[in-house]
Amino acid sequence: MKFLDRTKIYIQSGAGGAGCLSFRREKFVEFGGPNGGDGGAGGHVWAEAVENLNTLIDYRYQQHFKAQNGRPGEGSNRTGASADDLVIKVPVGTQIFEEDEETLIADLDTPGERVLLAKGGNGGFGNARFKSSTNQAPRRANPGQPGEQRTIWLRLKLIADIGLVGLPNAGKSTFLAAVSAAKPKIADYPFTTLHPNLGVVRVGEGQSFVLADIPGLIEGAHEGAGIGDRFLGHVERCAALLHLVDGTQEDVADAYRTVRGELEAYSHELAQKREIVVLNKIDALTPEDIETRKAALADASGVNVEVISGAAGMGMQPLLHKLMALAAAARGEYLKPDEISEPEEDQWTP
Repeated sequence: MKFLDRTKIYIQSGAGGAGCLSFRREKFVEFGGPNGGDGGAGGHVWAEAVENLNTLIDYRYQQHFKAQNGRPGEGSNRTGASADDLVIKVPVGTQIFEEDEETLIADLDTPGERVLLAKGGNGGFGNARFKSSTNQAPRRANPGQPGEQRTIWLRLKLIADIGLVGLPNAGKSTFLAAVSAAKPKIADYPFTTLHPNLGVVRVGEGQSFVLADIPGLIEGAHEGAGIGDRFLGHVERCAALLHLVDGTQEDVADAYRTVRGELEAYSHELAQKREIVVLNKIDALTPEDIETRKAALADASGVNVEVISGAAGMGMQPLLHKLMALAAAARGEYLKPDEISEPEEDQWTP
């Protein structure tokens, strides 16, 4: 399945049915007169967040959505049938914008959450509605109200607890594959990750968090360099950022500052998120190099630096425990380090 996180669609609600102009005329039946029924209401257009979707690919092949019109009224005071509503199902975490892509209509971040996008037209009154003592034979019936037409943008932001950021080839996909059952593409050249990947990391019994891996950032990404920063929106909802730095680089501090500059250029709120800085690929370094580059990275970031190797599995468990505690705190579940249990061996994780 292809990943699509942004698309434009066109919606139209149903028009109301017309009222009926009708009279009762039967031989030997008194009290005849107007008996035209009202028209039925047109269908509304709703958007609903559902859990079994993780991409907007369905809306690449169908962009136009129109609800049915209401049925017109009929004689004998019969009201026309109202049309069914049209429900557009989107993944949890979808934002809906006006055509200008700036005005936010709704942010559907909860399963089952709904928003009305276009209201169906009301049905018109039949002539039976207009009869009175002074107008006993009205020859007037209203048409139904027209439906609403809108052009909207759908933008998906993945729901994850921890977001992975870093330069290309920092080892983000390798880390994701090592700690979860996700199978991202891994290769020894930059930009092997072309779209975000999600993985569920199981730390202990009933203790897990969702990790999001996005394509690597390079200098000038906010201006469109490389893949750009379009995928940074997928880590805006995360409780914390896991910043991986390739330890085999000569200048790890410059690599850290490059990514931080792109985060700050994208969003001040994103740059203010809690950040865990990690020196990766220590299996390829000598102990002296590890200490030197760890100290340089700590000076550049101003925080304590973790050291790991995603490929060799070195230093992983303490880091996962720290990430689990951050994810739990964001959900309002405050866990102490001794409350985080070790996962059972050979236990399957999604």
